[in-house]
Amino acid sequence: MTGNPTEGPSADELREMSTEDAMRAGAEADGVHIVSRRDRFPVRGTKAEKRAERGVAAMFTLSALAGVGFIVAFIALPYKWHLPGTPQNFRFYTPALGILIALMLFGMAFGLVLWAKWLMPEEEIIQDRHDEPSTEEDKLMTEATLARGLEDTGLPRRSMILKSLGLAGGALATVPLVALVGGMLKKPGDQLDHTLYRKDKKRFPESGGRVPLVYADWRRVGPNDLSPGGIATVFPGVREKIDGYDGVTSASSPTLLIRLRPGQTVKARKGQAGFGWPAHNPEYLAFSKICTHAGCPASLYEQQTTRLLCPCHQSQFEVLQDAKPVFGPATRSLPKLPLDVVVAEDGTQYFVAREDFNEPIGPGFWERS
Repeated sequence: MTGNPTEGPSADELREMSTEDAMRAGAEADGVHIVSRRDRFPVRGTKAEKRAERGVAAMFTLSALAGVGFIVAFIALPYKWHLPGTPQNFRFYTPALGILIALMLFGMAFGLVLWAKWLMPEEEIIQDRHDEPSTEEDKLMTEATLARGLEDTGLPRRSMILKSLGLAGGALATVPLVALVGGMLKKPGDQLDHTLYRKDKKRFPESGGRVPLVYADWRRVGPNDLSPGGIATVFPGVREKIDGYDGVTSASSPTLLIRLRPGQTVKARKGQAGFGWPAHNPEYLAFSKICTHAGCPASLYEQQTTRLLCPCHQSQFEVLQDAKPVFGPATRSLPKLPLDVVVAEDGTQYFVAREDFNEPIGPGFWERS
């Protein structure tokens, strides 16, 4: 509906009016026609009003409790990954945090909707459209409208809702604060500078401290396990007790072990000529599985083209050029793991990492190096 604002009362007349009358006058002057307006609870303090107030406060309280649950879950739930065969309770961590955040937002939003629907005055209005600048009278009437709106919310006399809303707002504000502060409580030390392939003579004296390569089911990987052109995801065979469980925390170091086909040769990068096995004419190569672009697993291997593909953003790495990026957004080669083979007491052979990766794996923190 279009039209021009009607001429309203003077400033002196507005100052003499109640906020209700000034608000109505302001609405009319601004082209807003209040067709009907009624208080949902004309008699204050009835049981129905108290019941509605408790319902709104319950939603805000639910939001606040979800905020407390978020903090507890952030601190108490296990989040570290373990190999199959050990408790995999880390999987509940992220869903729990997501559900609790959803409950916080739901409680806050549903509480506000119920507040407007159950407790604030019911209105039916029609508004004209106008483009003229605001006069002094318009400003005074707008001020009265806002004051009346605040009074309609009932905030000054609904302490239960006000307190529960404060709790819910405080809980919601803790989400970014918990994530920010929680990540700074414990210093990472040098754990981001090394992987579990770092030599450990105390744990692996039989191999001179060199870390064995193992499958997800804890079997050691030997040269006869892969056919020519084959590929396998392996992990550093470091087993330790974490959170009371005997497992392997190798999720940060998944590695691709590739066996080349006969006749294929590698153009090694500078300083990595002897990283394959055998060192003089490598048949086996091992690269970090973590894409250097965004950290996705780059594990789609095309035997014919000898390219590794990261499915997330289509980065491609040429294996015969030491996993050099040849397509897509990745700009850095996949780190190469120096390999060697050790003969066990029973005569079986298994792969070990001669050293840790000599360059950063994945993106993020390592891009600073």
